[in-house]
Amino acid sequence: MQVTILGGGHGCYAAAVEMAERGHATRLWRRDSKALQALQAIGSLTVRDYRGTRQVPLDERLQLVGDLSQALEGAQLVVIPLPATTHEALAVEVAPLLRDGQVVFLPPGTFGSYLFAKAMRDCGNRAEVAFAETGTLPYLVRKHGPDQLVISAYATRLPTGVLPSRLAAQAFAVLREAYPSVEPIEDALSGALMNAGPVIHPPLILMNAGPLEHFPSWDIHNEGTQPAVRRVTSELDAERMRVREALGYPAPHFPLADHYNTDQGEEWMYGRGAHGKLTDSGDWREKIDLQQHRYMLEDTRLGLSLLVSVGRWAGVPTPVAEGLLALASAVTGRDLYGEGRTLENLGLAALDRAQMAAVLQDGVAA
Repeated sequence: MQVTILGGGHGCYAAAVEMAERGHATRLWRRDSKALQALQAIGSLTVRDYRGTRQVPLDERLQLVGDLSQALEGAQLVVIPLPATTHEALAVEVAPLLRDGQVVFLPPGTFGSYLFAKAMRDCGNRAEVAFAETGTLPYLVRKHGPDQLVISAYATRLPTGVLPSRLAAQAFAVLREAYPSVEPIEDALSGALMNAGPVIHPPLILMNAGPLEHFPSWDIHNEGTQPAVRRVTSELDAERMRVREALGYPAPHFPLADHYNTDQGEEWMYGRGAHGKLTDSGDWREKIDLQQHRYMLEDTRLGLSLLVSVGRWAGVPTPVAEGLLALASAVTGRDLYGEGRTLENLGLAALDRAQMAAVLQDGVAA
């Protein structure tokens, strides 16, 4: 299968390595031409994971491509493991280049599937394209240099929704070739409400704001994850699950508690013991700028605002999410809800339940 990976971040390189090692003809595109040229000169990616350390050559299995149209041409699957902050600009570039039968996978998406689908319709592209999104990046991964990456864990369960959901069967036929761990769920909004980032990260950065601004580096997942933080995270996750239930989405809701549990509950997205692997790696001891980091600008500004807005639309109170969003706005000096990926800003807040169901089933109207 021809697979194209868009982006140069941690998850993008991990996806490129995994797709190539699975035997797919893989292209990796990134906007930074200098970084692409530097990697091409090195000639390989070096990856360390549970199987040890190895080199993945940049050859016919894994090609670097600097031209977006060339990268997308003929791709059966397009994987975009980029922060949701990139979606609006990238969707406009990608939209006119997509063709019938392609599947675009956003892991995770924060309802970016709707942004990409709308960008296609806005530019007049009427191709039948399926946009899929899931609840997490398929990898716990960090880059350690221009050609070095460490993958601490691989996702074992990826609850995934498709927009439009009428194309789900075709989409999953493609997705399973690349990611056998995908699990079909109802639609793309259900997939967006599986996103773990807006549940994990906002409490961690806001309740660790003091040490984050004081120390040169701090591990929010290790010493930063204390019982008080966990209690807030659990209540925030309960709000997410209540919103899902109000929309008629059934369990499993992939409660975050299962991420922390090692011997009880259902297996979470990264399998059992993933939190321990994450903290043991030391890769998340870092400097987090509360004004600029993606935990603030993506998971809080976009992810929490989406949760709050869907809760309001569904008539479900989300006081913890709203409180965290208000605190984050005070910390940054910005109206993060006003800037957020809300149903209001997406132009969907005025829809009733039947109209929303039609969008999720049939896609964005021409």
